[in-house]
Amino acid sequence: MLRLFPKRRLLTQRAVCSIQRASFSTTFIRWNESKPEAASSQSAPRKKRPLSRIPIGGTSTQQQKLKETNLEFASWKAALLMIAVGGGLWYFFTSEKKRIQVQQDAEANRGYGKPLVGGPFNLVDTEGKPFTEQNLKGKFSILYFGFTHCPDICPDELDKLGLWLDMLKKEGYKLQPIFITCDPARDSPEVVKEYLSDFHPDIIGLTGTYEQVKDCCKQYRVYFSTPPNVKPGQDYLVDHSIFFYLMDSDGEFIDAMGRNYDNETGPERIKEQIDAFVPKAEREKKKTSGWSLW
Repeated sequence: MLRLFPKRRLLTQRAVCSIQRASFSTTFIRWNESKPEAASSQSAPRKKRPLSRIPIGGTSTQQQKLKETNLEFASWKAALLMIAVGGGLWYFFTSEKKRIQVQQDAEANRGYGKPLVGGPFNLVDTEGKPFTEQNLKGKFSILYFGFTHCPDICPDELDKLGLWLDMLKKEGYKLQPIFITCDPARDSPEVVKEYLSDFHPDIIGLTGTYEQVKDCCKQYRVYFSTPPNVKPGQDYLVDHSIFFYLMDSDGEFIDAMGRNYDNETGPERIKEQIDAFVPKAEREKKKTSGWSLW
């Protein structure tokens, strides 16, 4: 028994060594088999991940809120843009429609062939210088027919005209104002000059002989009359129509403005006519070419 024990111990040690060697071999084989896979994974290029819109420390809920905020902001911008564009188009087409309507009215007032209102006349100003229809060309003019002994209507209308002139001048509109007497028997150049000194300094006064004044009133379809059997030196009133006659820069009539025009509507109407004006040469050219703005 004592002889067999060392031999058994030796066999046991050899068995342990064999088991350890087998375990090491198995581990080494497994390590070799997994090494190429690790190498291949290291050698393969890494795909770049898309940048996240979530801020550092953020969550997916924050990302959803960010998207909703951006969408709401874009919707507001689109709405504001649509309102601005729509408003601009509406203003443009409304203004253009109104301008064309004003042009049509002016063309109708001018008439075809012989003008319905306006024409040649021959008068003198307060300095005694000749003044004819040729002096109306090159600028817009506004004519008023009255008389210096008028107690109320003429002064009121001339005061209103002065306000119109100042308002138009501030906005860069030039207008030639003219006062033509319907009472040449009493309204000499000197009398007209003194009378107009109480009103706007730009107003030009015109007079002439009875026949000259009568012919001018006839051209402009102005009604006036004096009482019959007037004695020399006798005071009297002249009955006449009350209108402002607006003339374009070609010297042609475009509008008659009655007492219904006040300090707001009067200047606005004049500005509309000036802005919508088309020169006569251009109007004739359009007619001959076979097309028109109207």
